[in-house]
Amino acid sequence: MKPRILLADDHPTLLEAASTLLKPHFDLVGIATDGAMMVSEALRLRPDVIVTDVTMPVMTGIDAAIQLRKSWSSAKVIFLTIHSEEEFLKACMAQGASGYVIKSRMKTHLIPAIDAALEGRTYISPFMPT
Repeated sequence: MKPRILLADDHPTLLEAASTLLKPHFDLVGIATDGAMMVSEALRLRPDVIVTDVTMPVMTGIDAAIQLRKSWSSAKVIFLTIHSEEEFLKACMAQGASGYVIKSRMKTHLIPAIDAALEGRTYISPFMPT
């Protein structure tokens, strides 16, 4: 049985690219286009891993991760973002992120990040903080 993934991002092009990348390896159980939808879909679908953007409408990915922790969700959260600033990385990790991947490196780093999260490890995409 393939691990279950929920994908959350507000950009249709990114959702399509990430879906294409993930579908051969994982069971993509849902897609959310804002943070509030991510929370409701995560609670409904109970994915193993949530791949989410940091900045989304309605509720940020960070705030959504906080809500899920309060709801006792066991899903691992991996942030897939354009933000390479250290403060974003620290904010995500402070909320229990299992991974942090820069969107420009998605093809190389997203699947290893998911695999690491499923094994209980943390994965941070190599980048130079600005």
